[in-house]
Amino acid sequence: MKRLATTLGALALTATSAMADSPVVLNAVGTWSSLTNFQKHEEPFFNQRLNEASGGNIVGKIQSQSGLGLKGFEIMRLVKNGVFDFAFGLPGYVAAENAIFEGADLSSLTQDIETQRKVSDAYFPTLEAAFADIYNAKLLMLYPFPSQTLWCNGEVNGIADLDGKKIRVYSTTLGDFVEGVGGTSVTVAFSEVIPALEKGVVDCAITGTMSAYTAKWNQVATHAYTLRVGWGLAFGAMNMDKWNSLSADQQSLLQTEIATLTEAMWAETATEDDVAISCITGGACEVGEPGSMTLVEPSAEDLALRDTIATEVVLARWAERCGEDCAANWNETVGPILGLTAAAK
Repeated sequence: MKRLATTLGALALTATSAMADSPVVLNAVGTWSSLTNFQKHEEPFFNQRLNEASGGNIVGKIQSQSGLGLKGFEIMRLVKNGVFDFAFGLPGYVAAENAIFEGADLSSLTQDIETQRKVSDAYFPTLEAAFADIYNAKLLMLYPFPSQTLWCNGEVNGIADLDGKKIRVYSTTLGDFVEGVGGTSVTVAFSEVIPALEKGVVDCAITGTMSAYTAKWNQVATHAYTLRVGWGLAFGAMNMDKWNSLSADQQSLLQTEIATLTEAMWAETATEDDVAISCITGGACEVGEPGSMTLVEPSAEDLALRDTIATEVVLARWAERCGEDCAANWNETVGPILGLTAAAK
């Protein structure tokens, strides 16, 4: 009996050793290496945390899309084709495939992160089905970047001053907002925004608060207009074939760890807006040198006008792009949270 126990123990040890010797390797692509989400969350999660949490059974390897020279639009096609097992990215960047991906981050609809979290949770099942159907991918998380606001090289004191301005956007829904306020939407790569602002190719540009600060947009932009026109909502998704190849225990561990990661990212982003805005407008700044942009916060009149633009332009155009069934689903899931209805004109 003692010999049997010893033999079983040795077999268990051998199995554990074999498992550690040939772990599951997850090759991932992250977002931008210069920003907090990659530096503090995406990269440590894949390069350290998964290995530690699984006892070496799951090993992650991640590179940033900026480090790889990717633009973001091609990320999920690469996951679908098995080039990457897992990707962090922005639904707005994959919306060219189907407008349904825009539904949780339609421009200007939510002005605070608590509401954005409710919207994201309500729309998660819709996105989960779309990722599976269109990209053969398992959606595992949604998380935000700091809020997307407007950075202008020239005086802007409210929403009315955006009329006639050329404004850099990176998604269709942001373009809808810009055109709704009377501006012209211009697509410019993030790395080219500073010269575009300098040369007058654009008058304003949209990006996240911390992105603008770390990229030093304050060197050319003069006014920070903090109407929230988006949240840079992001996703984490895995190739479905890779997901299905994992054991039930591995899937469970991954979901538990990703849930913890998701909470940490929402919590941190909730504080980053205030830090970035303070830094870029000459306030207290513990993360670097302060800028000297003029801070312009939206007035009650601005927010009332935004309500009209959100319904008559942003939601109406999206409902037309996405179709009747898609809009009906949004009206059942997200609409009640915001008190808004998506209906094509």
